[in-house]
Amino acid sequence: MRGARHAKWAAVATAVALAATACGGGGSGGGSGDAGVLSASWGDPQNPLEPANTNEVQGGKVLEMIFRGLKRYNPKTGAAEDMLAEKIDTTDSQNFTVTLKDGWTFSNGEKVTAKSFVDAWNYGAHVKNKQKNAPFFAYIEGYDKVHPEEGQATADTMSGLVVKDDKTFTVKLTQKFSTWPETLGYAAFAPLPKVFFDDHDAFLKTPVGNGPYTVKSYDKGSAMSLRKWADYPGDDKAQNEGVDLKVYTDYGTAYTDLTAGNLDLLDDVPAAQLKNVKNDVGGRYLNTPAGIIQTLAFPFYDADWNKPGSEKVRKGLSMAINRDLITDTIFEKTRTPATDWTSPVLGEAGGYQAGLCGAACKYNAAEAKKLVAEGGGIPGGQMKISYNADTGSHKEWVEAVCNSINKALGDNKACVGNPVGTFADYRNQVTQQKLDGPFRAGWQMDYPLIQNFLEPLYATGASSNDGKWSNKEFDRLLKEANAEPDTTKATAKFQEAEKVVAEEMAAIPLWYQNGSAAYSERTSNVALNPFSIPVYNEVKVG
Repeated sequence: MRGARHAKWAAVATAVALAATACGGGGSGGGSGDAGVLSASWGDPQNPLEPANTNEVQGGKVLEMIFRGLKRYNPKTGAAEDMLAEKIDTTDSQNFTVTLKDGWTFSNGEKVTAKSFVDAWNYGAHVKNKQKNAPFFAYIEGYDKVHPEEGQATADTMSGLVVKDDKTFTVKLTQKFSTWPETLGYAAFAPLPKVFFDDHDAFLKTPVGNGPYTVKSYDKGSAMSLRKWADYPGDDKAQNEGVDLKVYTDYGTAYTDLTAGNLDLLDDVPAAQLKNVKNDVGGRYLNTPAGIIQTLAFPFYDADWNKPGSEKVRKGLSMAINRDLITDTIFEKTRTPATDWTSPVLGEAGGYQAGLCGAACKYNAAEAKKLVAEGGGIPGGQMKISYNADTGSHKEWVEAVCNSINKALGDNKACVGNPVGTFADYRNQVTQQKLDGPFRAGWQMDYPLIQNFLEPLYATGASSNDGKWSNKEFDRLLKEANAEPDTTKATAKFQEAEKVVAEEMAAIPLWYQNGSAAYSERTSNVALNPFSIPVYNEVKVG
């Protein structure tokens, strides 16, 4: 998942918050007008809050609060655990029978049924609906009919989805996919109520879900108010009365609001304040490992960046970046230099390959200069690293990366930063392929599998392959890995695919990112999950 902070490894805001909203109620009230309500920093989502159309972290935060799917990822371990699924049975890793638990409804009283899932998935997959997460349904039989690579759809629904009764539906995939059930905690697979289809505009203004919170109000670009759903049927009920999310375009302002008592929770501490935060908030600070990696992506849709030998340029640029110095001085060791394209939170058993990048991820000015020259040089003689300027301290590290590159190449104009005002604007430029140079491409995992760090980002035509890199050998290995019923063997095959990414330097890995958060004295039980997202429903206020 793309994120403003990383980062879904992307996502971590955007429009200007009104002064009254940014400052809240003042004093020790935490900036919220209602007792027991948590006030928290937020970034404006790129798209309306449709589960299948949200692939960045700001929208993902809300979906985690208002929706529950077949699975949910344990907020402590990241393990995929049954939520609405009573069971998901298969005998061949290709044909699955899903049985739902009793007692689940949407917050408007409508019962959650098998049809709620099947209709939602068919909508998410159909080409006419232009949902960014449509490729997550690509393994379901009939996807090619509702979402052809070219032309119009020849079917309205996927043949691989069949409703048997209110509690049961079957899924037929186009190939064996042993870990497919583990992906079903991702928000794209959430069920949808009838109002989504009957009055879509009304839903987008006030989304209706089946999670522990309901949406009270949504002011696009400014704030969202969520309130505890008293009749929520799950066992992960909200421990507070609600959450008021406030959009900030400058997390320095959010930090000031937190320390002044006008904000309860800041979930991305600005780099400039990392050395001060513990003292400023009386130790109420979290710095925990998360499934996030920061990378530099390339516009492979631009012929100048995709010609023969350009992999040498990318490797040379990677070697020109002094990761150790940048993570130590700017990020106060809340980042760790990356040595592969996944995350250490996976562990070796989960596919993490420490050191895979090898010499290409170690600072070597002489070799960097040599490789860039051998590869034909930087296209146009100068590259601009694009990034969103509102959150995540990106300006500081982009300038540091450019300074490192310029010093290594002996050219103080070789690299410059290209700030884009807001996260939403930035993501729009990325997805519309308007960038002509490298760009920030943080990734926050959607689910804790090596597959999620590879397929969405680097498979041909994948949902988050923003640079449009394509490699037939990589695609072949992915397909073989997904079809392998033995999890250990599947992981090994995914690792082979990652080696292709390394050989081609499909993106430059920069650093693994910890989740960070600071919180007010009126809050307790604050934690970040393995995705670096606050576990909002567990926070206690008052």
